Amino acid sequence: MSTHVVGFRAPDKKWNLMKAVWDACNEAGLVIPQEVDEFFDYEEPDPSGVTVELSYESWTSDDNTKDGIEVMMDDIPKDLTSIRFYLTY
Repeated sequence: MSTHVVGFRAPDKKWNLMKAVWDACNEAGLVIPQEVDEFFDYEEPDPSGVTVELSYESWTSDDNTKDGIEVMMDDIPKDLTSIRFYLTY
Protein backbone atom coordinates (compact mmCIF):
# COMPACT_ATOMS: atom_id res chain seq x y z
CA MET A 1 0.00 0.00 0.00
CA SER A 2 1.27 3.49 -0.86
CA THR A 3 0.20 6.78 0.66
CA HIS A 4 -0.11 9.91 -1.46
CA VAL A 5 -0.79 13.55 -0.66
CA VAL A 6 -1.64 15.90 -3.51
CA GLY A 7 -2.95 19.42 -3.67
CA PHE A 8 -4.97 21.05 -6.41
CA ARG A 9 -4.84 24.46 -8.00
CA ALA A 10 -7.89 25.71 -9.84
CA PRO A 11 -7.77 24.84 -13.54
CA ASP A 12 -5.75 27.50 -15.38
CA LYS A 13 -5.58 28.43 -19.06
CA LYS A 14 -3.02 25.70 -19.90
CA TRP A 15 -5.02 23.06 -17.99
CA ASN A 16 -8.18 24.04 -19.89
CA LEU A 17 -6.39 23.89 -23.25
CA MET A 18 -4.87 20.49 -22.48
CA LYS A 19 -8.25 19.22 -21.31
CA ALA A 20 -9.83 20.40 -24.56
CA VAL A 21 -7.23 18.40 -26.54
CA TRP A 22 -7.83 15.37 -24.29
CA ASP A 23 -11.59 15.59 -24.82
CA ALA A 24 -11.30 16.12 -28.59
CA CYS A 25 -9.01 13.10 -28.99
CA ASN A 26 -11.32 10.91 -26.93
CA GLU A 27 -14.34 12.10 -28.89
CA ALA A 28 -12.59 11.34 -32.20
CA GLY A 29 -11.18 8.01 -31.00
CA LEU A 30 -7.60 9.24 -31.39
CA VAL A 31 -4.54 8.54 -29.24
CA ILE A 32 -3.85 11.24 -26.65
CA PRO A 33 -0.70 13.17 -27.67
CA GLN A 34 2.37 12.42 -25.50
CA GLU A 35 2.64 16.01 -24.22
CA VAL A 36 -0.99 16.03 -23.10
CA ASP A 37 -0.72 12.57 -21.54
CA GLU A 38 2.41 13.66 -19.61
CA PHE A 39 0.72 16.88 -18.48
CA PHE A 40 -2.02 14.85 -16.80
CA ASP A 41 0.50 12.35 -15.41
CA TYR A 42 -0.83 9.57 -17.67
CA GLU A 43 -4.23 9.63 -15.99
CA GLU A 44 -7.60 11.05 -16.89
CA PRO A 45 -7.72 14.78 -16.10
CA ASP A 46 -9.00 15.45 -12.60
CA PRO A 47 -11.76 18.09 -12.62
CA SER A 48 -10.28 19.47 -9.38
CA GLY A 49 -7.57 21.10 -11.50
CA VAL A 50 -3.79 21.15 -11.62
CA THR A 51 -2.29 18.40 -9.45
CA VAL A 52 0.58 19.38 -7.14
CA GLU A 53 2.51 16.62 -5.31
CA LEU A 54 3.01 17.50 -1.64
CA SER A 55 5.72 16.17 0.63
CA TYR A 56 4.91 14.53 3.94
CA GLU A 57 6.57 12.56 6.73
CA SER A 58 5.50 9.26 8.20
CA TRP A 59 4.40 9.66 11.80
CA THR A 60 4.08 7.21 14.72
CA SER A 61 2.88 8.08 18.20
CA ASP A 62 5.32 7.74 21.10
CA ASP A 63 3.46 4.70 22.39
CA ASN A 64 3.35 3.08 18.91
CA THR A 65 -0.45 2.83 18.95
CA LYS A 66 -1.03 5.22 16.04
CA ASP A 67 0.54 5.61 12.60
CA GLY A 68 -0.12 8.32 10.08
CA ILE A 69 1.37 11.09 8.04
CA GLU A 70 2.29 14.66 8.81
CA VAL A 71 2.24 17.52 6.30
CA MET A 72 4.13 20.67 7.26
CA MET A 73 1.94 23.74 6.75
CA ASP A 74 4.85 25.88 5.50
CA ASP A 75 5.35 23.42 2.61
CA ILE A 76 1.82 23.88 1.27
CA PRO A 77 1.59 26.36 -1.62
CA LYS A 78 -0.79 29.22 -0.82
CA ASP A 79 -2.74 28.92 -4.09
CA LEU A 80 -4.10 25.41 -3.52
CA THR A 81 -7.85 25.02 -3.48
CA SER A 82 -7.89 21.53 -1.92
CA ILE A 83 -5.68 18.74 -0.59
CA ARG A 84 -6.32 15.02 -1.19
CA PHE A 85 -4.93 12.13 0.85
CA TYR A 86 -5.24 8.70 -0.77
CA LEU A 87 -3.91 5.15 -0.64
CA THR A 88 -3.10 2.89 -3.57
CA TYR A 89 -2.64 -0.88 -3.60
